[in-house]
Amino acid sequence: MNLYDDLVWHHQMPAQLRFSDVDRFGHMNNAVYFSIFDTFKMQYFREAIGNEFFHKYAIVMANLQADYLSPIYFPDEIAIQTAIIHLGNKSFTMIQRAINTRTKDIKCVCKSIMVTYDINENHSVAMPQEYKQRIMEFESNPGLCDK
Repeated sequence: MNLYDDLVWHHQMPAQLRFSDVDRFGHMNNAVYFSIFDTFKMQYFREAIGNEFFHKYAIVMANLQADYLSPIYFPDEIAIQTAIIHLGNKSFTMIQRAINTRTKDIKCVCKSIMVTYDINENHSVAMPQEYKQRIMEFESNPGLCDK
């Protein structure tokens, strides 16, 4: 299993657990992870690309997988790390990790493959080079793009 320890995480934000996130076993329900990860996907794009991206394009999920490594219990202090590790023509791959900020234990790793989408035309479209460039600069990685 790849925990992506070799990545430099340019985007990390604290996640606040809510009362409703915890199930009767005292840990965060597995379905809640995706909701929290989605919130931080939006934050990532706002910081890396800017808000105008969402006025022109949508992003649809093509594939989503998660590895739950150990439970998150209330009141664990959690942060979400987010990075894009690959930019294709129309799709890209994002990795997110939930970590305990005190112990540095990785609690969950999520890999998302997403596609840039034109809602008005109802089909996938190539991500503009301008946005790819912003992501590569944000990630300090000019090698993210397919050649």
